[in-house]
This record gives sequence, structure tokens and C-alpha cells, in this order.
Amino acid sequence: MSNALNILLSGVFHAAILFLVAAGLQLVFGVQRIFNLACGSFYALGAYVGVSAARAAVAAGVPQELFILALVLAGLALAVVGPLVEWLLRFVYERDETFQLLLTFAIVLMFEDIMRMIWGTSPFSTGGLYLVYGRVTVLGVTVPVYNLIVIAASLLIALLMGYVLVRTRFGRIVRATAENREMSEALGVNMRAIYVKVFTLGTVLGTLGGALVIPATAAMSEMGIELIVEAFAVVVIGGLGSMRGAFVGALVVGVLRAVAISTYPELEMLLIYLIVIGVLVLRPRGLFGGVAA
Repeated sequence: MSNALNILLSGVFHAAILFLVAAGLQLVFGVQRIFNLACGSFYALGAYVGVSAARAAVAAGVPQELFILALVLAGLALAVVGPLVEWLLRFVYERDETFQLLLTFAIVLMFEDIMRMIWGTSPFSTGGLYLVYGRVTVLGVTVPVYNLIVIAASLLIALLMGYVLVRTRFGRIVRATAENREMSEALGVNMRAIYVKVFTLGTVLGTLGGALVIPATAAMSEMGIELIVEAFAVVVIGGLGSMRGAFVGALVVGVLRAVAISTYPELEMLLIYLIVIGVLVLRPRGLFGGVAA
């Protein structure tokens, strides 16, 4: 029982991070119809800048317990990257999906080289900050408190995004644009401004995910590409363009990954993609495909 709970909590922690990245991917695709592979680079960039910010904050005398604020601020500050990348993507908005995939993959490779130039090729970590909040016992299972903080933060962000999309004027415009871009434009919606805001929001979700995960692992330049593979599985399982699908898909992938790692690590990706194939065969649009965000 305790082993199963330990696996479940580990899977939910990974799902919490994966949801943030997949939500950004879903949001950008839902509005701009671009499958943004660069979301993996935003995740990796958030991780590297998060480590640098946490180390700098602690070195400047900030109490270690507040290092998570440095991570969050680092993730939010990287919002400046969003408009720059969105500007590059304007050249392929009306072109075939192949051009969009090629351009966003080229951006992934460029970011990877930039990160190698700045931070080198060795793993880059926050050291012992992961356990600065200690551990807690939940139903007989000892869990790092930081994991529970990240899970709670991810749930809070999911609720906040739901509120913004459903209750605010910006959210209504975003949903209207996702439903019918031509009609929204005819009604006076500034499409260029919406694209910049949506892409920036998607970027911040990815950088926050990278910044929050980094105390539990180490930053590496190729970590973005690894996450793209899992984010793709989340999108297929949940349904392209669905935020609820991103939430459920991230849970499925996160828990399956934890089960595979604890029982037979060699089957980690095989197990996930067996589920992906099953969903594609039985429900090609995903579990929530076609359902409004």
C-alpha cells in the first residue's frame, strides 16, 4: 500500500510539471494553430535560469527557505522571450504545418546551443535546496515537502487559468478566437496582440515548469527535447487544444511513467506510447478532443 502511494505521489509530482508545459502547448495550438515544439526549450531555459536565480539569491543572503520565490520570479521574467519567438513564428502562420514544425524545431536546436554556450555541458543544479523544507510522512510514505508545494502550485495555476479563460474578458476573446478566428477579427479583435499575449502566456507556463522542477533534478541542455516527447503523448491522450485534456493527459503520463520506473524502467516510454496508440485507435481526437477549454 505504501509503495503504491509512493509511486502515485511521484507520478503526480511529474504530472504537475508536465501539465504546465502541456497547457502552454495546448493554449498556443488552440488559438494560433501552431504545434510549438519550442515549448521544450522554454522548459529547459526556465530550469537553467531558475538554478542561476536560486544560487544568486542564496549567495546574496536571502534565506534558503525563500529560494522558491527566486525560481518563480525567474520563470515569470522569461516572459520576455515569448514576444521574440512569436515574432519569428509570424512568417509561418499561414503556411503548411511542416514549415511550422521545422521552424519550431530549429528554435529548439538554437536554444540548446545557446544554453550550452552560457551554462556549459555539465549538469547544473541547486545543490541541497530540494530538501530545505524537509520531509513529511503521508499515510506511511515519506515525501519531500517541496514536491507537495509544486503539486499545490500547479493545481493553483490550473484553477487560475480556468478562471481567466472562463470569467475574464481576455479569456472570452481567447476562446472566441480559438473557435472562429475570422469572425473574431471581423468583430474588431486585434489578432496580433492576442497572438503575442497567448504565446507569452504559453511561454511562461513552460519556463515556470522548468524553474519549479529544477530543485528535484539537474538542468541539462537536452532536457527540453525529452520533455517534448512526453508533452506530445499528453496532447494525443488529452486531445489537441483541450486544457482539460492537458490536465488528464499529464496525470496519465506522469503516473504511468512512475509505475514503469519503479517496476521495469526499460518500459518507461513503451508503456506510455502503448496508451497513446490505444487512444489513437479508439478515440483519434483524444479523451477531450473537440471539447472547449
